[in-house]
Amino acid sequence: MSSSKARRPTHADFVLDNQGRPAIERYTPNERSNHWITAICFVLLALSGLALFHPALYWLTALFGGGPWTRILHPFIGVVMFVSFLVLVIRFWHHNFLDANDRQWLRQTGDVVNNREERLPPVGRYNAGQKLLFWVLVVSMLCLLLTGLVIWRAYFSHLFPIGIVRLASLLHAFFGFVIVCAIIVHIYAAIWVKGSIKAMTRGTVSYAWARRHHRGWYGEVVERESALARDRAAPRG
Repeated sequence: MSSSKARRPTHADFVLDNQGRPAIERYTPNERSNHWITAICFVLLALSGLALFHPALYWLTALFGGGPWTRILHPFIGVVMFVSFLVLVIRFWHHNFLDANDRQWLRQTGDVVNNREERLPPVGRYNAGQKLLFWVLVVSMLCLLLTGLVIWRAYFSHLFPIGIVRLASLLHAFFGFVIVCAIIVHIYAAIWVKGSIKAMTRGTVSYAWARRHHRGWYGEVVERESALARDRAAPRG
């Protein structure tokens, strides 16, 4: 076996899926771990936030050891989620700017919802819907952090007038609602587009999946791999 095949594959190399078939690495193990840490924190925050939001949902505090522990843990989990999400932003922000193809994609929402992807312009690593969702999450996360700090009674709320604390509480609930809706859309889209969940659990997607759903990104990957193959085949001096 040659040394090029013996070394561990990277995002620039040929990889195999869990069944030994040629595949494209969409997310590295580190990226997937980062995503799932953020996701787990979100679930914990959604449950604890709902428990604190309305008396009818107070029973959810039992999941966290009771009301006092729920109030203590909620902001700390929020800080962990924000830091984890910030790492995701640093990793992926440059893939999430809208271009001309994205704007055309948005104008063809009828083709999008009816799965007529052959009529859509080539999509890069993320489509326009995913990019808009990304920025909604960025804004919501930042607003939740800032308002959360203002109403964090143990450390910061005493530094602000009561009117600011009350406004921050309302805004915190509002952006909590926005982010819950955004994540529901995110989960629904991942289930709707078959193969998307595998990308975040196993890390790879098939060439057919990439060609169908992200033709622009697929072309970049094939071009990169072709260049890598030519480089490997070139005689060594």
